[in-house]
Amino acid sequence: HGLAPQPMQNEHPITAEATAGRRERPVVALVVPCYNEEEMLPVSAPQLLALLDGMVAEGIASADSFILCVDDGSRDGTWELIGRLHSEDHRLKGITLAHNRGQQSAMLAGLMTVRPMADAAITIDADLQDSPQAVVEMVRLYRLGYDIVYGVRASRSSDSFYKRASARAFYKLQNALGLETIYDHSEFRLMGRRALDILEEYPERNLFIRGIMTSIGLKWTTVTYDRCARAAGETKYSFGKLLSLSVDGITSFTAKPMRLIFGLGLVLLLLDIVISAWVLISHFGGNAMSGWASLMLSIWFLGSIILIALGIIGEYVGKIFTEVKRRPRYNIAESLMD
Repeated sequence: HGLAPQPMQNEHPITAEATAGRRERPVVALVVPCYNEEEMLPVSAPQLLALLDGMVAEGIASADSFILCVDDGSRDGTWELIGRLHSEDHRLKGITLAHNRGQQSAMLAGLMTVRPMADAAITIDADLQDSPQAVVEMVRLYRLGYDIVYGVRASRSSDSFYKRASARAFYKLQNALGLETIYDHSEFRLMGRRALDILEEYPERNLFIRGIMTSIGLKWTTVTYDRCARAAGETKYSFGKLLSLSVDGITSFTAKPMRLIFGLGLVLLLLDIVISAWVLISHFGGNAMSGWASLMLSIWFLGSIILIALGIIGEYVGKIFTEVKRRPRYNIAESLMD
């Protein structure tokens, strides 16, 4: 499955001190955000429980390890199903949010819930397209001293052309605008207790967790894996949601779009000076002629640029508005943690 750790830029080497104080068998929590996963959970829950059994049997994880399913205000019977699975095996725990807040908030709610109980937390989607077997390698690397282990796709050969192109555009746009992310990494990662403690100190309401993780600065590495096909249900990530996530990440971590607006303004100013000189030369040379078409095109072009600039500025102002209100990032309605 291509599970060997792959070095990447800025990857931190481990030292003997990195493993000091770590348990030989850490308590591992699998955090599974769920939204309308009534079809998928009966398939994925037994596999994840079997994965825990395997790690315990191999001696790389504590028998106290568990799964936390985070119901993100699902509209189907996901929460009722989580309750039934919990009654059958208390290692599968659950919390449900009062409203649908999106994957980032659901993931944060799960991570903060398991933080006092687990040595390491691993976020994994309920569809199990991110290989559960990579979890074993992540735990091994954590025991070696890494605080963060990113799951990175080995290839996108199984994706459609549209999906490959949109994903490539997603990462290139982020990198071009100054947002540091791990290429082909989504939300499949391990975080040790130190990483979780630092994450808890980030108070922003506009969440882009994969951007936060790269700014934490602890020792990290990667595990590559082959992405599997979804066994049931359908994906909840449309192109619109991917674009919205990208905009959230960019506007939460870099002001480069604002500087690009300023640079575009300077370019248009220089162009205006050139056009003004041409108009004056034509006027005094007696070559002036009607320019309705060029005038209309200029008005439409500049109007579009102004509206785009206002939209970008509005995106930043809107984020400031959300942050200063300091409203809760999520509300937990019910929990099954016994």
